[in-house]
Amino acid sequence: MDAVQEWKDAQARVIELVEGLSADAAETIVPACPDWTVRDLLSHMIGLDADVLAGDEPDDHNEAWTGQQVDQRRGRDVAALVGEWRSLTEPLATWMQAHTTRPLGDVVIHEQDLRAALHSLGARDTDGLRALRDRMADGFAERVRDTGASTIELRSPTWQFVAGEGAPAVRVEASEFDLTRALMSRRSADQLRAWTVEGDIEPYVELFAGLGPLPHDAPPE
Repeated sequence: MDAVQEWKDAQARVIELVEGLSADAAETIVPACPDWTVRDLLSHMIGLDADVLAGDEPDDHNEAWTGQQVDQRRGRDVAALVGEWRSLTEPLATWMQAHTTRPLGDVVIHEQDLRAALHSLGARDTDGLRALRDRMADGFAERVRDTGASTIELRSPTWQFVAGEGAPAVRVEASEFDLTRALMSRRSADQLRAWTVEGDIEPYVELFAGLGPLPHDAPPE
């Protein structure tokens, strides 16, 4: 996988998604990030890339850091934000080639957050999304091991993953996309319970919250 090209492709898809939005549509609340509107989330995505290029990226991506990215861009419309982002495309691509492709994860996760908010499904079968899913699955498996929980299997018709050693005591079955988003903390506890076909999911629910609290309600995607 060419991670830098995947980032460029994801950026292009997001720009296409938001570029023609009305001012009202840009103020749509993003269910996955309920404190932010579409414009706010776009501001964060652009601000993250700008901060990475400036050498300002804390390991924990804390709320103060991400909030500042949004605050610095208040009052800018979508066209202005897109213009700023386009100016960062080649500098960030060069930076990723020399350092790390970690910025790919942010744009992949938030592309789907924006698509859900705007009811515009797409980009569910990309190499970038699969690569991030695998990284998130490895993190989930590490949390399972750290807590001493029994083995759990995530199963879809097209993808399976086992966290732990030995025969699974718990099995969760859903679509590949739903399991992918669950590993990114984008599915509710009730959804996880509904998809559990074997064993007790309760000890694992919080282990899915690797990127923050799970949503209370099922996201509209």
